[in-house]
Amino acid sequence: MDAFIATFTSPGPELFQLGPFALRWYGLLIAIAVLIGLNLSSSLARKRGLEQGLISDLLPILVLTSVVGARIYYVAFEWRNYSGNNFWSSINIFGLAIPIPSAVEIWGGGIAIHGALLAGTLAVLIFCRWRRQAFWDVLDVLVPSIALGQAIGRWGNFFNNEAFGVPIKGDLAWKLFIPFVNRPLNYANNEFFHPTFLYESIWNLLVFTVLIVLFQRSSKGLLKLPAGALSCIYLITYSLGRVWIEALRTDPLCLGALPPSCEGGLRIAQLMSLAMMAVGGFGLWWLYGRKRKLPDPGRPRSFA
Repeated sequence: MDAFIATFTSPGPELFQLGPFALRWYGLLIAIAVLIGLNLSSSLARKRGLEQGLISDLLPILVLTSVVGARIYYVAFEWRNYSGNNFWSSINIFGLAIPIPSAVEIWGGGIAIHGALLAGTLAVLIFCRWRRQAFWDVLDVLVPSIALGQAIGRWGNFFNNEAFGVPIKGDLAWKLFIPFVNRPLNYANNEFFHPTFLYESIWNLLVFTVLIVLFQRSSKGLLKLPAGALSCIYLITYSLGRVWIEALRTDPLCLGALPPSCEGGLRIAQLMSLAMMAVGGFGLWWLYGRKRKLPDPGRPRSFA
């Protein structure tokens, strides 16, 4: 009996188009993830005793800064594609072509989750200092929603025919078809690739499950989970998956090399993941090894 083969084939990036307006799958998935995240984090915030409405006030700032940070991070490492003759692009408004820097064309793809995490964390820190909130408590109620949002958002890569892995060698029970126009030149003759979007979506769903179970057990007094522990666990668990999944991808951000293999250089996402694992591990050692609270940058000490 032949092994079951699940073949993933994207129907395209657009859900539908009405005149000049087009609804893209990626945008819809992000909107769904944001709405689910708002409700989930608000519920967790109540259980942590945080200020009512805090997450609703934070969310618009967090989404905006995360998107901007994700784009800046991506463009910085792919500057060769946005400089020189590629610097200018244009947008068509009522038949008029208006020149714009190609770096701002975020609707054309090109964002990086690590940029979103860095910018989002900075936004949370500034927000907490402004509202005099406990930084680690706020971050702890956000990370389950972040993991779930990543699990949902990764399907946007599927619809866009992007962020896929290397060609499949041999027989697998699953495969992803990539149209010729979306294939790297090195793999132009290959049709089927590893669905890394699916691997990371499943991994992030598992991370979400771990985080939410730990949070619930802590809320019931069944587990000691000091402020910041959940955030540290997220850093470690998400990064563990990203390290091996990134090794399969054909579109990595590279340092000192070029995709698809970054031969002779380094994959930025793997470096960032290792750094995040180190930070998370140090945080857990500080909390449980030294049995001390994490310093709270949201509530700086007064030296008056």
